[in-house]
Amino acid sequence: MSVTLKARAVSMTVGSARLVDGVDLEISGGEMIAIVGPNGAGKSTLLRMLSGDLRPTGGSVALHQRDIAAWLPRELALRRAMLSQHVHVTFPFTVEEIVEMGTGGRSRAASRAMVDVALHEVGLERFRDRQLPTLSGGEQQRAHFARVLVQLACGEAMHGPGLLLLDEPTSSLDLRHQIDLVESSRRRAQGGTAVVAILHDLNLAMRFADRIVLLHRGRLAAIGDRRTIITSERIRELFEVDVAIRHTDDGVPYLLPQTMQPVAPAVR
Repeated sequence: MSVTLKARAVSMTVGSARLVDGVDLEISGGEMIAIVGPNGAGKSTLLRMLSGDLRPTGGSVALHQRDIAAWLPRELALRRAMLSQHVHVTFPFTVEEIVEMGTGGRSRAASRAMVDVALHEVGLERFRDRQLPTLSGGEQQRAHFARVLVQLACGEAMHGPGLLLLDEPTSSLDLRHQIDLVESSRRRAQGGTAVVAILHDLNLAMRFADRIVLLHRGRLAAIGDRRTIITSERIRELFEVDVAIRHTDDGVPYLLPQTMQPVAPAVR
């Protein structure tokens, strides 16, 4: 597969703070990448720059070999879809109306099949007429994921495989729906979409991602294959937690947390 997205020395500086510092990254169609790292590592800032929502203060981002800032908003929306970390809707839109927003203004007749498929995929068919604010946080997250899937499907129907960006998509989901969402994303990658997801659950990342990007203090600490990139030494250095690494029957590693590093007593 060809390179879908390329970031070169991408940086973000706000005042005296360097939130992201010189990150290089290439993402190809058919690939699923997980971005992981401790709180404050710069993960969401990096993803916003990769999406074109935030212009870097240094470096460049290219989507399909074209500077991402050169795409018109509608052109960009047809080539990449992003689920943000926090999406707040207070107006009484129904679930179906929210998902239809992903169609970009297509007629209901033209988009109905896509909406139906997305609602079924996230398990919200019977909630389609419910007002979104009456749903639980996890159900609202699934509705927004369905909206993003519809946006992605509309763009890919016109321009071929696109880019799917997910910022902590499992944060408010129960275990079953975490797995469902990541499996849905994985299926998109298998169909040629380039998928980038910020995941806090390292075991989910190692189970489903082709490559893992480790960020620490805004810098690229490591990047590589899921079966080799995560080591107990790296986890201790980045997260200050001791872990044991085990392997499933099919060779996928998973972590068992052991202890946290002791915190030095405060000086009085």
